[in-house]
Amino acid sequence: MMNDYQKSRRTFIKTAGLALGAGVFPSWTGLSGIAASSNTTALFAQPQLTHGIQFGDVLSDRAIVWSRADRPGRMVVEYSFNPDFNDSKRVPGPLASENTDYTARIDLTGLPAGQDVFVRVLFQDINNPRAWSQASYGYFRTAPEHAKSIRFLWSGDTCGQGWGINPDIGGMRIYETMRLTDPDFFIHCGDSIYADCPIQESQIVHETGEVWRNIVIPEVVKVAETLDEFRGRYKYNLLDHNLRRFNAEVPTVWLWDDHEITNNWSPSKDLEDDARYAEKNIAELKYRGTIAALEYAPIRYYPASKGQRIYRKLPYGPLLDVFVMDMRSYRGANNYNRQRQPGINTAYLGREQLDWLKAGLKNSTAVWKVIAADMPIGLQLPDGIDEQNRRQFENFANGDGPVLGREFEIAELLAFVKQENIVNMVWFTADVHYCAAHYYDPGKARFKDFQPFWEFVSGPLNAGGFGPHPLDDTFGPQLIFQKASPSPNQSPLSGLQFFGQVDIDGNSRIMTVALKDIEGDTLFTQDIAPSIV
Repeated sequence: MMNDYQKSRRTFIKTAGLALGAGVFPSWTGLSGIAASSNTTALFAQPQLTHGIQFGDVLSDRAIVWSRADRPGRMVVEYSFNPDFNDSKRVPGPLASENTDYTARIDLTGLPAGQDVFVRVLFQDINNPRAWSQASYGYFRTAPEHAKSIRFLWSGDTCGQGWGINPDIGGMRIYETMRLTDPDFFIHCGDSIYADCPIQESQIVHETGEVWRNIVIPEVVKVAETLDEFRGRYKYNLLDHNLRRFNAEVPTVWLWDDHEITNNWSPSKDLEDDARYAEKNIAELKYRGTIAALEYAPIRYYPASKGQRIYRKLPYGPLLDVFVMDMRSYRGANNYNRQRQPGINTAYLGREQLDWLKAGLKNSTAVWKVIAADMPIGLQLPDGIDEQNRRQFENFANGDGPVLGREFEIAELLAFVKQENIVNMVWFTADVHYCAAHYYDPGKARFKDFQPFWEFVSGPLNAGGFGPHPLDDTFGPQLIFQKASPSPNQSPLSGLQFFGQVDIDGNSRIMTVALKDIEGDTLFTQDIAPSIV
């Protein structure tokens, strides 16, 4: 039987019709003409919502509502607790201007906990106040105040390796598969775009020899260097009707990794020999890519004094706290990562973020402490060779052995968690383009001063599939499950596209983690009973 929420949602879907998450889009067959241009103003007498709506960072009393117009306009949000909008309230929002690529967001506050919120978004033309866009509809649930069953999803890696939106297979179908699971929210663990991977009109699927076709717009046919090219990457992804529908029904917890700028970037990234880039300055690319990312992500901004910070805690009722990590912005240069003492070259999370995480975990009263990370802990991820012919690494792991290099940070964190008797910490991540379950066991580790914990990996969403990486034994990760591509860069046609589903039972408090494929088939499940302090 349907519950009250499902009944009201079904009524709302019928009422909203095709406007649920819609933007103004011609058919895919016409995208090479009209939709290839970012400026559609001249085609329409009234403002248009060009890329649907998004929700993000939902709490018990507030949520971010995001959208984009095709011209300068005032964003207006109407919301109701009924699908027929008979008790709706109107909230005037900010001006969508050229300075923000006509994106705008409202932090919708004063909401009741555990409530279904139905939303419609409009834009008012600032040059013609009588001209209004059509409404775009969506809905979300606020976080509960009391213990209640929760479902969330996680994954990462969208439109990588040139595998873009393929109209022949219905676009990025995995987003529709995820939508149908009816989650409370979705954690996108990074690589939400691939700024360094050009998307061409077609490419050959090497495992079968068939042709993969892509929708293409001018901003994606080369690596992103200009601000408009970075912006174009996000606009490209939002051409997909599956993603727009998903965004209008499932709030996103957004974080980033490397491809929002360029592959494996760190302060030492050297593009001198990469002929694809005219702009060789990694700091300038980071600056432009960061502007675009923050414009298009449904994230709550921090005050200017906090800078462009994205690490944050999102409490979701008494059962769950989500700690959103940033493993990219505070790292030192990628290097051989085997220094014997911590220092400037071993920074990864950075001192401020690490101390914030320790304090947050210690003070958390939630049953489950979820770490949303952009990279796995114990998988060895290489990043070339340094001048002394030593392997460089992308993340914590640096090969079997004692704690060295960036591993000092994770060792400090894990020892602190044990010392403070912090229980029920689980890590969720993506990045490696396959799915896996890892159990970190101090009894099988070189460094033993920690409590055992789980790490789950999923992805990609719409990108090339890759084979597994070797585990580093420093923290004793045990491979419980994995499914990976048998050859590098298999296309999404192989079916090796993955997401994870997490269910927390409101009565037993048991967390059930499932790894699923693009068809929604469950490949692996793990029940984790909560420890009681």
